[in-house]
Amino acid sequence: MGKLERIAARQDRAAGRGPTRRGVLLTGLGSAFMFGFAREASAAQTYPQNASLPGNGAFEPTVWCSVGPDGVVNVNIIRAEMGQHIGTALARIIADEMEADWDKVRITYVDTDPKWGLMVTGGSWSVWMTWDVFRQAGAAARTVLVEEGAKLLGTSPANCVARNGRVIAGNRSVSFGDIVSHARPTRSFSPDEMAKLPLKPAAERRLIGKEVKALDIPSKTDGTAIYGIDAKLEGMVYARPKLPPTRYGSKVVSVDDSEAKKIKGYIRYIVLNDPSDTVPGWVAVLASSYPAAIRATDALKVTWTPGKTANVSEKDLIEHGRKQIAEKTGGSCVFNDDGVDEAFASAKHVFERTYTCASVLHYQLEPMNALARLQDGKWEIHCGNQWQSLFLPVIAKALQVKESDVVMRSYLLGGGFGRRLNGDYAVPAALISKELGGKPVKLILTRSDDMQFDSFRSPSIQTVRVAMDDQKALKGWQHHASAGWPTGVMAAAFMEKGADGKPYDQFAIAGADHWYDVGPMRVRALDNDLADATFRPGWLRSVSSGWTPWAHEAFLDELAHELGHDPVEFRLSLLTAKGRNAGKAPDSVGGATRQANVLKRLVEKCGYGKVQLPKDTAIGIATTFGQERAMPTWTAGAVQVHVDRKTGAVTCQKIWLVLDAGTIVDPDGAMAQTEGGALWGLSMALFENTEIENGNVRDRNLNTYTPLRITDIPEMDIEFVDSTEKPMGLGEPGVTTIGAAIANGVFNAVGVRLRHQPIRPADVLKGLSEKKSS
Repeated sequence: MGKLERIAARQDRAAGRGPTRRGVLLTGLGSAFMFGFAREASAAQTYPQNASLPGNGAFEPTVWCSVGPDGVVNVNIIRAEMGQHIGTALARIIADEMEADWDKVRITYVDTDPKWGLMVTGGSWSVWMTWDVFRQAGAAARTVLVEEGAKLLGTSPANCVARNGRVIAGNRSVSFGDIVSHARPTRSFSPDEMAKLPLKPAAERRLIGKEVKALDIPSKTDGTAIYGIDAKLEGMVYARPKLPPTRYGSKVVSVDDSEAKKIKGYIRYIVLNDPSDTVPGWVAVLASSYPAAIRATDALKVTWTPGKTANVSEKDLIEHGRKQIAEKTGGSCVFNDDGVDEAFASAKHVFERTYTCASVLHYQLEPMNALARLQDGKWEIHCGNQWQSLFLPVIAKALQVKESDVVMRSYLLGGGFGRRLNGDYAVPAALISKELGGKPVKLILTRSDDMQFDSFRSPSIQTVRVAMDDQKALKGWQHHASAGWPTGVMAAAFMEKGADGKPYDQFAIAGADHWYDVGPMRVRALDNDLADATFRPGWLRSVSSGWTPWAHEAFLDELAHELGHDPVEFRLSLLTAKGRNAGKAPDSVGGATRQANVLKRLVEKCGYGKVQLPKDTAIGIATTFGQERAMPTWTAGAVQVHVDRKTGAVTCQKIWLVLDAGTIVDPDGAMAQTEGGALWGLSMALFENTEIENGNVRDRNLNTYTPLRITDIPEMDIEFVDSTEKPMGLGEPGVTTIGAAIANGVFNAVGVRLRHQPIRPADVLKGLSEKKSS
């Protein structure tokens, strides 16, 4: 069973199903099962607008695309668009293989329907997951169009080629539109036929890797693009939640709406009864306008009995994790090689360090919102969402209806970054509408509401240890990491199983399962159950890969200096590409050799160890494999930092990144994604964090939460390695090296080691003081 099939199986288990429906659909990816079906799901949005859609004589060689009589090629996109132009990237895979005219390509973001299989946008999976099936879809379309075009031209397919939306034979040609109009093709394919379809060699690609215009930019700039918060339905009322004091366990004791009744437009309040237990203790306030809903909610007085975590603090969570790490039992081991215990028992030297990271909020531009109604016997949920396949069953459970009675209408996302993988905000909208007999209800959270119950990145604690012999050669490695588990909380059946057979949240440990040869390894993931009980842990851009490399790359730097080695040469000596680190086709061809190559190229670019820099200024480096070991984006990052000894302020002056992500499908999108990821990594390393106080987040708005500002943005130099290997992810790898590189740069600049993220001026000053007094 391949990774896509495993994803499908886990998705079915997460929803309490057997291996049916979505699982079978996804298992059928790349086969004829996904081809030749009539299109059923209604399209929420099409870009450019007024595109020619299937139904008026269009040819649909697969469910993924159609060709109209006017020659317009429409590509169906099941991934969420949140600023990354994913539709443009994916459409060009089909269009390139098909040899379509890019000016006639359109994209449609589709609504939920079982035929689409797994609908999820996260983990930097979109291009990687879609690459094979969309190439086959394009080849299927091209094959039929060439066959039918040859007939119209009175020749054989062997004498024809497809180019730029036309089938050409010598000096004669016929357009795709005319082929559809006159030949009316209907051919479909069996699985065996699909597997044998010829695919274009990389040298003949005309759209992939080239500069083309993004298909959705005009609508985003002229105001015609519709985001979830823009959705409107006739007769709808507005709602805002009154949130309980704890995420779980709060119970409503009493409600007093005497002051709310004085607000013009106030309608009523509803104490939500949620069978899915997604929004326990929530009270909703209804009004004829959203401003009225805001004011009435503020005026509403609710008394709750809080849940058991009402007094939990960030320190409590970190200390709980520290105790978990100290216990030799518990958790699950991603790697648990034979010989680890023996290596440490016989070690002449053991080097150990502990690293922590604070809670981090999403703060996406568009706050959570959803519009729900009952229409023609089917519940419609209008919103932007990143994981429809996960939350459609939850909504159905909350409404106590069949999944087939719920459809999620797709909208653009005003930022996601993992927050909208959790669709909790859709549940209260549905419940309120049900209370009103199916009337349209638009629920919007204010910024402070959104942050109070953000599905944020859990605080984490990690301890890394290495065993060495009397010559200080590495003989064994341990990496223990404790954090809240988002997948464990929201999609437990989606979790992987470790080497010890125990389930673990792969998104709470990925990045620690590195490609270095350090002897037998134990990489242990620990579920901070106190964190899980206090808040709803979430997937935030790069998930654990935003903090696990912070530990292992800072640790490697410390270890190199402890042993008297150059940090770059030390890393290269460990990237041997042997055993499990050799890599394998199709996703990790070359293994650790490719990671070594990006590191070498990075050093050439930034001049690490060779350039003379001003006092208290230095370069720090780090290297990772991007998002997941099973689909590595080989990444090397360097930062130039300056440390102000008087204030403790760390300034990032420049970032260098070299990435090998295989084939780069959309160069502009790849660059934007990587830049954004690097800046997010910088923001988390130096500027932003919150803390848990009394069971909830301390910072509810941008007056106290302080992410990176535009004046803090450094110069960036980003390079992608030329490659024809399968494309990997690029939404998140840019994040992964920045934190550790900054910590290593601070040490190189002023000799202070910092092991908590974010690095604050007070931490630097404390380190300088301790260094001076030692």
